Amino acid sequence: MTKNFPRVPLRELLIPVSRPESVDTEKEYRILGAHWYAKGLYVKDIKSGSEIQANKVYRVEKGDFVYNRLFAWKGSFAVATDENHSCYVSNEFPCFKVNPERIDAQYLWHYFSRAVVWEEALGLSTGGTPTSRNRLKEEKLLAMQIPLPPLPEQRRIVVKIEELAAKIEEACRLRQQVMKETEALLCAEMTKFFNNEQKKWTVLPIRESPIELNRETRNPANTNPNDEFQYLDISNVEGGTGRILNTQILLGRDAPSRARRVIRQDDIVMSTVRPNLKSFTIIPSELDNQICSTGFAVFSCHTDIEPKFLLYQMFSNYFVDQCTESMKGGHYPAINERNLLRVNLILPPISEQRKIVAYLDSIQAKADHLKYLQAEIEAELDALLPSILDKAFRGKL
Repeated sequence: MTKNFPRVPLRELLIPVSRPESVDTEKEYRILGAHWYAKGLYVKDIKSGSEIQANKVYRVEKGDFVYNRLFAWKGSFAVATDENHSCYVSNEFPCFKVNPERIDAQYLWHYFSRAVVWEEALGLSTGGTPTSRNRLKEEKLLAMQIPLPPLPEQRRIVVKIEELAAKIEEACRLRQQVMKETEALLCAEMTKFFNNEQKKWTVLPIRESPIELNRETRNPANTNPNDEFQYLDISNVEGGTGRILNTQILLGRDAPSRARRVIRQDDIVMSTVRPNLKSFTIIPSELDNQICSTGFAVFSCHTDIEPKFLLYQMFSNYFVDQCTESMKGGHYPAINERNLLRVNLILPPISEQRKIVAYLDSIQAKADHLKYLQAEIEAELDALLPSILDKAFRGKL
């Protein structure tokens, strides 16, 4: 049954409160920020007074309704929790005491967790300079109206929202668990073929295998300065999946200094920086004779090795563990070409390689289908809570 709740301006429910404190250079301050999308306050910085440029900071107490003037349109609204008590905000975060005789603080927070309210805040925001753009002033906030049922009904709505939100959160957790188990299954299947106990097939270091490493380089700025080429950078390859997300189309004369490695169809490329992230992929026909970053090692397979077999092996712990053991560098740990050539590969006969590829392809196809179904479920779950909130504040929950 739909209930028509009276709409009340926030000025009748919120009391502006300010607790300024002069900054003490000897004191430590926990400075709060407000997450977008009404996800709560968080400790953004812990600073000594000597590191704070402002003369004053403003103390927050549990139960305060707090928002960020500059990002109200992004949903930066929150109610202060125990963890936020006695922390501080800048003067861009107005604080209000909530009148407990009129409105439940959690009811208020849930109301401000809705995209339609953020859109209303955007419409009320003003500012003509880059520093004042989209600022929601206090008087505009206090003029906003909220549907206000009696307190017992507010509390019933809060309990119902939180019960349903908990069920959605559990469904999301289970979905994530299924995804992890799916990835673990493929990893386990690869481990059957690629492991240190493998005795029946040949094991060779890359330098002795039927693979050429980084066989061709070209500087597009010199060879084709006025022609376009497709450039594959490390960031264009999704770690752990082998998916090419996109490429950049550049003129030869605009080629970055790292755009030097020629790639051919069925080459395998691996990021030598943090190989544990598994940014590896096989080059499709549309990228034949294009250019990739020198941050990749390019593997070109001869007839005795199936490219897809090599790619699966590279995704295995057997291969990755060897690479990570040889990584050098602090900020950008990487394996150099000399050490990469020492990494061992398991090389069964080509006929056996193709059987393994067919088997792992079938497992991968099942995993991909499951991921597709899980993505659909995720989209439905993402839409569920906004729908629940919408019903709640229209008196239909």
